[in-house]
Amino acid sequence: MMSKKISILLIAVLLSACQGKQEAPTKVAEDPTIVTATPELLKRLTVAAVGEGEMVETLRVPARIAVDEQRVARIGAAVTGRLTDIRAELGQRVRRGEVLATLHSTELSASQLTYLKALSQEGLQQRAVSRAKLLFESDVISAAELQKRESELLQAQAERHASQDQLKVLGMTEGDINKLGATRSVHSLSSVTSTVDGVVIERKVTQGEVVQPADALFTVADLSHVWLVAEIPEQQAGLIHTGDISEAEISALEDQRINGKLIFVSDTVKPDTRTVTARMDVENPKHTLKPGMLASMLIHGAPHQRVMVPVVAVVRDNNRDYVFVQLDAQRFQLREVKLGQESAGVAPVLEGLLEGEKIVTEGAFHLNNERRRKELEG
Repeated sequence: MMSKKISILLIAVLLSACQGKQEAPTKVAEDPTIVTATPELLKRLTVAAVGEGEMVETLRVPARIAVDEQRVARIGAAVTGRLTDIRAELGQRVRRGEVLATLHSTELSASQLTYLKALSQEGLQQRAVSRAKLLFESDVISAAELQKRESELLQAQAERHASQDQLKVLGMTEGDINKLGATRSVHSLSSVTSTVDGVVIERKVTQGEVVQPADALFTVADLSHVWLVAEIPEQQAGLIHTGDISEAEISALEDQRINGKLIFVSDTVKPDTRTVTARMDVENPKHTLKPGMLASMLIHGAPHQRVMVPVVAVVRDNNRDYVFVQLDAQRFQLREVKLGQESAGVAPVLEGLLEGEKIVTEGAFHLNNERRRKELEG
Protein backbone atom coordinates (compact mmCIF):
# COMPACT_ATOMS: atom_id res chain seq x y z
CA MET A 1 0.00 0.00 0.00
CA MET A 2 2.87 2.32 0.89
CA SER A 3 4.58 1.49 -2.46
CA LYS A 4 1.48 2.46 -4.41
CA LYS A 5 1.29 5.85 -2.67
CA ILE A 6 4.94 6.57 -3.45
CA SER A 7 4.39 5.78 -7.21
CA ILE A 8 1.43 8.12 -7.39
CA LEU A 9 3.45 10.85 -5.69
CA LEU A 10 6.34 10.46 -8.17
CA ILE A 11 4.00 10.69 -11.17
CA ALA A 12 2.49 13.87 -9.79
CA VAL A 13 5.92 15.42 -9.30
CA LEU A 14 7.01 14.52 -12.87
CA LEU A 15 3.84 15.98 -14.38
CA SER A 16 4.36 19.16 -12.41
CA ALA A 17 7.97 19.43 -13.69
CA CYS A 18 6.90 18.91 -17.34
CA GLN A 19 4.29 21.64 -17.10
CA GLY A 20 6.94 24.00 -15.73
CA LYS A 21 9.20 23.44 -18.75
CA GLN A 22 6.57 24.25 -21.47
CA GLU A 23 7.92 26.83 -24.03
CA ALA A 24 6.38 30.26 -24.41
CA PRO A 25 4.12 30.77 -27.51
CA THR A 26 6.11 31.48 -30.74
CA LYS A 27 5.77 35.02 -32.09
CA VAL A 28 4.14 35.11 -35.55
CA ALA A 29 6.48 36.67 -38.19
CA GLU A 30 5.21 39.78 -39.92
CA ASP A 31 4.54 39.72 -43.69
CA PRO A 32 7.46 41.66 -45.30
CA THR A 33 5.24 42.79 -48.17
CA ILE A 34 2.85 44.67 -45.85
CA VAL A 35 3.71 48.20 -44.80
CA THR A 36 1.94 50.19 -42.07
CA ALA A 37 2.19 53.86 -42.99
CA THR A 38 2.72 56.51 -40.35
CA PRO A 39 0.39 59.55 -40.28
CA GLU A 40 3.21 61.66 -41.77
CA LEU A 41 3.71 59.16 -44.62
CA LEU A 42 -0.02 58.93 -45.29
CA LYS A 43 -0.05 62.63 -46.13
CA ARG A 44 2.39 61.95 -49.00
CA LEU A 45 0.29 59.16 -50.54
CA THR A 46 -2.53 59.31 -53.06
CA VAL A 47 -4.84 56.30 -53.27
CA ALA A 48 -7.25 55.57 -56.11
CA ALA A 49 -9.29 52.64 -57.39
CA VAL A 50 -8.10 51.16 -60.65
CA GLY A 51 -10.50 50.98 -63.58
CA GLU A 52 -10.68 49.58 -67.05
CA GLY A 53 -9.77 51.48 -70.19
CA GLU A 54 -9.74 50.79 -73.90
CA MET A 55 -6.35 49.83 -75.23
CA VAL A 56 -4.81 48.61 -78.45
CA GLU A 57 -1.96 46.17 -78.06
CA THR A 58 0.99 46.75 -80.37
CA LEU A 59 3.12 43.89 -81.64
CA ARG A 60 6.73 44.55 -82.62
CA VAL A 61 8.23 42.28 -85.22
CA PRO A 62 11.78 42.41 -86.66
CA ALA A 63 12.07 43.98 -90.10
CA ARG A 64 14.68 45.32 -92.50
CA ILE A 65 14.93 47.98 -95.17
CA ALA A 66 15.20 46.57 -98.71
CA VAL A 67 15.25 48.06 -102.20
CA ASP A 68 12.00 48.31 -104.11
CA GLU A 69 12.38 45.49 -106.63
CA GLN A 70 10.12 47.37 -109.05
CA ARG A 71 12.65 50.23 -109.08
CA VAL A 72 15.81 48.19 -109.64
CA ALA A 73 17.66 47.60 -112.90
CA ARG A 74 20.34 44.97 -113.35
CA ILE A 75 22.38 46.24 -116.26
CA GLY A 76 24.66 44.20 -118.51
CA ALA A 77 26.43 44.44 -121.84
CA ALA A 78 24.52 43.93 -125.05
CA VAL A 79 27.48 42.20 -126.75
CA THR A 80 30.40 40.00 -125.84
CA GLY A 81 33.54 42.07 -125.40
CA ARG A 82 36.39 43.29 -123.21
CA LEU A 83 35.85 46.24 -120.87
CA THR A 84 38.10 49.16 -121.76
CA ASP A 85 36.64 51.91 -119.55
CA ILE A 86 34.52 51.89 -116.38
CA ARG A 87 32.96 55.19 -115.38
CA ALA A 88 30.48 54.25 -112.65
CA GLU A 89 31.56 53.72 -109.06
CA LEU A 90 29.69 52.03 -106.21
CA GLY A 91 27.29 54.51 -104.60
CA GLN A 92 27.36 56.92 -107.54
CA ARG A 93 24.10 58.54 -108.61
CA VAL A 94 23.43 58.13 -112.32
CA ARG A 95 20.80 59.28 -114.79
CA ARG A 96 18.88 57.28 -117.35
CA GLY A 97 21.03 56.92 -120.50
CA GLU A 98 24.29 57.74 -118.71
CA VAL A 99 27.28 55.65 -119.84
CA LEU A 100 28.48 53.33 -117.09
CA ALA A 101 31.20 51.48 -119.01
CA THR A 102 32.65 50.97 -122.50
CA LEU A 103 33.81 47.73 -124.06
CA HIS A 104 35.56 46.59 -127.25
CA SER A 105 33.60 43.98 -129.22
CA THR A 106 34.56 42.20 -132.43
CA GLU A 107 31.01 40.83 -132.51
CA LEU A 108 29.67 44.37 -132.88
CA SER A 109 32.07 45.29 -135.68
CA ALA A 110 31.22 42.08 -137.56
CA SER A 111 27.49 42.85 -137.29
CA GLN A 112 28.08 46.40 -138.52
CA LEU A 113 29.97 45.05 -141.53
CA THR A 114 27.08 42.67 -142.29
CA TYR A 115 24.68 45.60 -142.17
CA LEU A 116 26.79 47.70 -144.53
CA LYS A 117 26.96 44.81 -147.01
CA ALA A 118 23.18 44.37 -146.86
CA LEU A 119 22.72 48.13 -147.31
CA SER A 120 24.96 48.12 -150.38
CA GLN A 121 23.19 45.08 -151.84
CA GLU A 122 19.83 46.79 -151.33
CA GLY A 123 21.10 49.82 -153.23
CA LEU A 124 22.30 47.66 -156.13
CA GLN A 125 18.97 45.86 -156.34
CA GLN A 126 17.05 49.15 -156.29
CA ARG A 127 19.07 50.42 -159.26
CA ALA A 128 18.61 47.07 -161.02
CA VAL A 129 14.83 47.32 -160.64
CA SER A 130 14.84 50.90 -161.97
CA ARG A 131 16.74 49.81 -165.14
CA ALA A 132 14.49 46.78 -165.54
CA LYS A 133 11.39 48.97 -165.51
CA LEU A 134 12.83 51.17 -168.29
CA LEU A 135 13.74 48.10 -170.37
CA PHE A 136 10.31 46.58 -169.80
CA GLU A 137 8.63 49.77 -171.00
CA SER A 138 10.80 49.60 -174.15
CA ASP A 139 9.84 45.92 -174.68
CA VAL A 140 13.48 44.88 -174.26
CA ILE A 141 12.79 42.45 -171.34
CA SER A 142 9.75 40.46 -170.41
CA ALA A 143 7.48 40.93 -167.41
CA ALA A 144 8.97 37.81 -165.84
CA GLU A 145 12.44 39.38 -165.89
CA LEU A 146 11.11 42.51 -164.17
CA GLN A 147 9.43 40.43 -161.50
CA LYS A 148 12.71 38.61 -160.90
CA ARG A 149 14.52 41.90 -160.31
CA GLU A 150 11.78 43.07 -157.93
CA SER A 151 11.95 39.78 -156.03
CA GLU A 152 15.72 40.18 -155.60
CA LEU A 153 15.14 43.71 -154.25
CA LEU A 154 12.64 42.44 -151.67
CA GLN A 155 15.16 39.82 -150.51
CA ALA A 156 17.90 42.47 -150.21
CA GLN A 157 15.57 44.71 -148.18
CA ALA A 158 14.71 41.80 -145.84
CA GLU A 159 18.41 41.11 -145.27
CA ARG A 160 19.02 44.78 -144.53
CA HIS A 161 16.13 44.87 -142.02
CA ALA A 162 17.44 41.71 -140.32
CA SER A 163 20.96 43.08 -139.97
CA GLN A 164 19.55 46.40 -138.71
CA ASP A 165 17.51 44.59 -136.04
CA GLN A 166 20.63 42.70 -134.99
CA LEU A 167 22.46 46.00 -134.43
CA LYS A 168 19.59 47.19 -132.22
CA VAL A 169 19.86 44.00 -130.20
CA LEU A 170 23.56 44.75 -129.78
CA GLY A 171 22.75 48.14 -128.29
CA MET A 172 22.90 50.54 -131.22
CA THR A 173 20.19 53.19 -131.49
CA GLU A 174 18.38 54.27 -134.65
CA GLY A 175 20.58 57.35 -134.76
CA ASP A 176 23.75 55.25 -134.46
CA ILE A 177 22.61 53.01 -137.32
CA ASN A 178 21.79 55.99 -139.57
CA LYS A 179 25.20 57.46 -138.83
CA LEU A 180 26.85 54.13 -139.67
CA GLY A 181 25.02 54.04 -143.00
CA ALA A 182 26.04 57.61 -143.79
CA THR A 183 29.73 57.34 -142.83
CA ARG A 184 30.24 53.67 -143.78
CA SER A 185 32.76 53.57 -140.92
CA VAL A 186 32.79 50.45 -138.72
CA HIS A 187 33.68 50.82 -135.00
CA SER A 188 33.92 48.17 -132.30
CA LEU A 189 33.13 50.19 -129.14
CA SER A 190 29.89 49.48 -127.29
CA SER A 191 28.51 51.47 -124.34
CA VAL A 192 26.81 50.08 -121.24
CA THR A 193 24.19 52.65 -120.21
CA SER A 194 21.87 53.02 -117.26
CA THR A 195 18.21 52.33 -117.95
CA VAL A 196 16.90 54.15 -114.83
CA ASP A 197 17.69 57.12 -112.62
CA GLY A 198 19.18 55.91 -109.35
CA VAL A 199 22.19 54.88 -107.34
CA VAL A 200 24.75 52.21 -108.27
CA ILE A 201 24.30 49.73 -105.41
CA GLU A 202 26.30 46.89 -106.97
CA ARG A 203 29.27 46.66 -109.37
CA LYS A 204 30.64 43.28 -110.40
CA VAL A 205 33.29 44.13 -113.03
CA THR A 206 36.89 45.28 -113.35
CA GLN A 207 38.61 46.91 -116.29
CA GLY A 208 39.96 44.45 -118.86
CA GLU A 209 37.45 41.74 -117.98
CA VAL A 210 35.67 39.88 -120.80
CA VAL A 211 31.91 39.94 -120.30
CA GLN A 212 28.91 38.22 -121.85
CA PRO A 213 25.39 39.57 -122.50
CA ALA A 214 24.06 37.35 -119.71
CA ASP A 215 26.36 38.96 -117.10
CA ALA A 216 24.90 41.58 -114.74
CA LEU A 217 27.61 44.23 -114.55
CA PHE A 218 25.84 46.91 -112.50
CA THR A 219 22.75 47.15 -110.31
CA VAL A 220 21.10 50.57 -110.22
CA ALA A 221 18.26 51.27 -107.78
CA ASP A 222 15.89 54.18 -107.41
CA LEU A 223 15.93 54.72 -103.62
CA SER A 224 13.26 57.43 -103.53
CA HIS A 225 10.97 54.60 -102.38
CA VAL A 226 12.12 51.56 -100.38
CA TRP A 227 10.49 48.48 -98.90
CA LEU A 228 10.30 47.52 -95.26
CA VAL A 229 10.11 43.73 -95.14
CA ALA A 230 8.91 41.91 -92.01
CA GLU A 231 8.09 38.35 -91.01
CA ILE A 232 4.77 38.27 -89.12
CA PRO A 233 4.08 35.33 -86.75
CA GLU A 234 1.17 33.34 -88.09
CA GLN A 235 -0.85 33.98 -84.89
CA GLN A 236 -0.87 37.73 -85.69
CA ALA A 237 -1.17 37.43 -89.48
CA GLY A 238 -4.88 38.14 -89.30
CA LEU A 239 -4.20 41.64 -87.92
CA ILE A 240 -2.65 42.93 -91.15
CA HIS A 241 -4.06 43.37 -94.63
CA THR A 242 -2.82 44.74 -97.93
CA GLY A 243 -3.52 48.46 -98.09
CA ASP A 244 -3.32 49.05 -94.31
CA ILE A 245 -1.34 52.03 -93.04
CA SER A 246 1.43 50.66 -90.83
CA GLU A 247 4.22 52.04 -88.63
CA ALA A 248 7.86 51.13 -88.17
CA GLU A 249 10.81 52.23 -86.05
CA ILE A 250 14.39 52.45 -87.35
CA SER A 251 16.91 51.77 -84.58
CA ALA A 252 19.82 53.31 -86.52
CA LEU A 253 17.91 56.61 -86.75
CA GLU A 254 17.30 56.95 -82.99
CA ASP A 255 14.10 54.91 -83.22
CA GLN A 256 12.61 57.30 -85.74
CA ARG A 257 9.01 56.29 -86.46
CA ILE A 258 7.90 56.15 -90.09
CA ASN A 259 4.55 55.49 -91.73
CA GLY A 260 3.82 53.59 -94.91
CA LYS A 261 1.29 51.40 -96.68
CA LEU A 262 1.33 47.62 -96.72
CA ILE A 263 1.60 46.69 -100.38
CA PHE A 264 1.97 42.92 -99.94
CA VAL A 265 0.93 40.27 -97.43
CA SER A 266 1.82 36.72 -98.38
CA ASP A 267 -0.98 34.20 -98.82
CA THR A 268 1.21 31.39 -97.49
CA VAL A 269 3.05 30.61 -94.25
CA LYS A 270 6.74 29.74 -94.34
CA PRO A 271 6.93 26.22 -92.88
CA ASP A 272 10.38 26.66 -91.30
CA THR A 273 9.67 29.92 -89.42
CA ARG A 274 5.85 29.82 -89.23
CA THR A 275 5.72 33.42 -90.40
CA VAL A 276 4.00 35.43 -93.13
CA THR A 277 6.00 37.90 -95.22
CA ALA A 278 4.72 41.48 -95.33
CA ARG A 279 6.10 44.46 -97.26
CA MET A 280 5.52 48.12 -96.56
CA ASP A 281 6.19 50.85 -99.13
CA VAL A 282 8.00 53.84 -97.61
CA GLU A 283 8.84 57.18 -99.19
CA ASN A 284 12.55 58.01 -98.95
CA PRO A 285 13.12 61.38 -100.66
CA LYS A 286 16.30 62.21 -98.70
CA HIS A 287 17.73 58.68 -98.92
CA THR A 288 18.04 58.49 -95.13
CA LEU A 289 16.71 54.92 -95.17
CA LYS A 290 19.50 52.62 -96.34
CA PRO A 291 18.87 49.10 -97.67
CA GLY A 292 20.00 46.62 -95.05
CA MET A 293 19.05 48.75 -92.03
CA LEU A 294 17.31 46.90 -89.20
CA ALA A 295 13.87 48.03 -88.10
CA SER A 296 10.78 47.02 -86.15
CA MET A 297 7.31 46.91 -87.67
CA LEU A 298 4.51 47.87 -85.30
CA ILE A 299 1.28 45.90 -85.67
CA HIS A 300 -1.76 47.28 -83.84
CA GLY A 301 -4.34 44.79 -82.60
CA ALA A 302 -8.07 45.30 -82.14
CA PRO A 303 -9.08 47.61 -79.22
CA HIS A 304 -10.28 45.88 -76.02
CA GLN A 305 -10.85 46.63 -72.32
CA ARG A 306 -8.05 46.20 -69.78
CA VAL A 307 -7.40 47.24 -66.17
CA MET A 308 -5.07 50.24 -66.44
CA VAL A 309 -2.60 51.65 -63.91
CA PRO A 310 -0.55 54.86 -64.08
CA VAL A 311 3.13 54.22 -64.64
CA VAL A 312 4.06 56.38 -61.60
CA ALA A 313 2.29 53.83 -59.39
CA VAL A 314 4.60 51.01 -60.49
CA VAL A 315 7.58 49.97 -58.35
CA ARG A 316 10.37 48.23 -60.27
CA ASP A 317 12.47 45.71 -58.34
CA ASN A 318 14.69 42.90 -59.69
CA ASN A 319 13.23 43.32 -63.19
CA ARG A 320 9.70 42.81 -61.87
CA ASP A 321 6.78 45.22 -61.55
CA TYR A 322 4.85 45.83 -58.31
CA VAL A 323 2.10 48.09 -56.99
CA PHE A 324 0.99 48.85 -53.43
CA VAL A 325 -2.59 47.65 -52.81
CA GLN A 326 -4.45 49.27 -49.88
CA LEU A 327 -5.59 46.78 -47.21
CA ASP A 328 -7.08 49.28 -44.77
CA ALA A 329 -6.65 52.90 -43.72
CA GLN A 330 -2.96 52.46 -42.80
CA ARG A 331 -1.76 49.18 -44.28
CA PHE A 332 -0.59 48.56 -47.85
CA GLN A 333 0.67 45.38 -49.48
CA LEU A 334 3.30 45.14 -52.21
CA ARG A 335 1.88 42.98 -55.00
CA GLU A 336 3.57 41.77 -58.19
CA VAL A 337 1.79 42.56 -61.44
CA LYS A 338 2.39 41.76 -65.09
CA LEU A 339 2.07 44.79 -67.33
CA GLY A 340 1.66 45.35 -71.06
CA GLN A 341 3.28 48.04 -73.15
CA GLU A 342 3.14 51.57 -71.73
CA SER A 343 1.25 54.21 -73.67
CA ALA A 344 0.51 57.84 -72.71
CA GLY A 345 1.62 57.35 -69.09
CA VAL A 346 -0.51 54.28 -68.36
CA ALA A 347 0.04 50.55 -68.75
CA PRO A 348 -2.43 47.65 -69.02
CA VAL A 349 -2.44 45.05 -66.26
CA LEU A 350 -2.23 41.57 -67.72
CA GLU A 351 -2.09 39.74 -64.35
CA GLY A 352 -2.19 40.54 -60.63
CA LEU A 353 -4.85 43.23 -60.19
CA LEU A 354 -8.65 43.44 -60.42
CA GLU A 355 -10.87 46.35 -61.35
CA GLY A 356 -11.93 48.37 -58.32
CA GLU A 357 -8.95 47.52 -56.08
CA LYS A 358 -7.34 50.58 -54.51
CA ILE A 359 -3.65 51.21 -55.10
CA VAL A 360 -1.14 53.93 -54.28
CA THR A 361 -0.97 56.10 -57.38
CA GLU A 362 1.41 58.72 -55.97
CA GLY A 363 4.04 58.20 -53.29
CA ALA A 364 4.72 54.52 -53.98
CA PHE A 365 8.44 55.31 -53.97
CA HIS A 366 8.29 56.65 -50.38
CA LEU A 367 6.17 53.70 -49.25
CA ASN A 368 8.64 51.25 -50.75
CA ASN A 369 11.52 52.99 -48.95
CA GLU A 370 9.64 52.54 -45.67
CA ARG A 371 9.15 48.85 -46.45
CA ARG A 372 12.85 48.40 -47.14
CA ARG A 373 13.81 50.23 -43.94
CA LYS A 374 11.66 47.98 -41.80
CA GLU A 375 12.97 44.96 -43.67
CA LEU A 376 16.56 45.92 -42.84
CA GLU A 377 15.67 46.60 -39.21
CA GLY A 378 13.91 43.26 -38.95
